[in-house]
Amino acid sequence: MSGLWFEQFEVGQIFLHEIRKTVTESDNALFCAMTYNPAAIHVDHHYCASTEFGAPLVNSVFTLGLVVGLSVQDTTMGTTVANLGFSDIEFPAPVLVGDTIRAETEVVELRASKSRPHQGIVRFEHRGLNHKGEVVCRARRSALMLREHS
Repeated sequence: MSGLWFEQFEVGQIFLHEIRKTVTESDNALFCAMTYNPAAIHVDHHYCASTEFGAPLVNSVFTLGLVVGLSVQDTTMGTTVANLGFSDIEFPAPVLVGDTIRAETEVVELRASKSRPHQGIVRFEHRGLNHKGEVVCRARRSALMLREHS
């Protein structure tokens, strides 16, 4: 277990996650197939050649999942009970096949659970950046976390 207990988080704490991932065409095609998303902007190279992007865009829901996934080892692996929700999700720049994505996470809020005395709620802001340093994803996530001495 490498995740942190509720008590180990501090508001303002920033994690620069070491693991990075280069997005492949297979990642995007498989995700679109698994989620039944046939949008041409994701899977049709000929169509996308005529768009302002010139190539298929990686599905934004995949990007969100990847950014959160890159954060798990440093923050919530083995110490999270459940995701409670996401908000303020933004995709300021597109992700294309071949982009390498890294993530950073900031703790923006902490509060003890009123209904679960052995748990607490951590609100994270996750940011995904591409290999050029551009923010490609930003999202806030509330996670129900275990307390160390439950």
